[in-house]
Amino acid sequence: MIPRTYRRYVAIGDSTTEGMDDPDGRGGYRGWADRFAEHVARAQADGGSAALEYANLAIRGRTTARIRAEQLQPALDLRPDLATVVAGMNDIMRTSFDLAAVARDIHAMQHALVAQGATVLTFTLPDPAPVMPIARPLRGRVLALNDEIRKVTADSGAVLLDLGAYPVASDPRLWGDDRLHANSAGHERIGAALAYTLGLPGFDDSWAAGLPPPAVRRRHQVIAAELAWVRRHMLPWAGRHLLGRSSGDNRECKRAVPAPVVLLDP
Repeated sequence: MIPRTYRRYVAIGDSTTEGMDDPDGRGGYRGWADRFAEHVARAQADGGSAALEYANLAIRGRTTARIRAEQLQPALDLRPDLATVVAGMNDIMRTSFDLAAVARDIHAMQHALVAQGATVLTFTLPDPAPVMPIARPLRGRVLALNDEIRKVTADSGAVLLDLGAYPVASDPRLWGDDRLHANSAGHERIGAALAYTLGLPGFDDSWAAGLPPPAVRRRHQVIAAELAWVRRHMLPWAGRHLLGRSSGDNRECKRAVPAPVVLLDP
């Protein structure tokens, strides 16, 4: 038995909720939110319950304040009984990072959806340093934000997946080439972790299991990989931000209208 039957799931957030870098094979992205929706829909179908509708309002590059300003009311208007609120990484990477303001916005979004009757899930952020060594100075911000996410989630009544507390979440092999987004295997783990957190049948804590020891790379291989990453990803990102631009400029969310989740053969 599933703990509750859900009619409509709405996801709000930034690029990780949008699904980058988990290609869907049709020119777009799948991601953990799509995978989580499928897990919920399948559990309900197996239990003879109604189909699940799903909308994803997330847009890459959005700060927490913009997610609250642009996505919260449309999410509330859809009246979901299941929602995910994941935000903060785009704030952490800005010089204007305001921990208290980000925490307030996350709490406000969680509280509004919970007050309307939704089960709301969120998760803490993985430590970026093992994935992107150049981001080590940001580690303190991530840890501080995670502490705030734990506090506001406990207060709002949302459900927390403490993803940042598990070392496997920072294994570079679960991250995409840009080192900012999970790859398909990483998104799959997050989707399974949320399903387990929600108490869906058939899911356990195996998502948290570590990977086998990585192959040892020679020094020249490490240097070549770092230089390639700087050229392909860091420099374009830095250039956009110097110009005040975002990867999400002029983009719309991928799934604004709730639609039934289509289940493929398992």
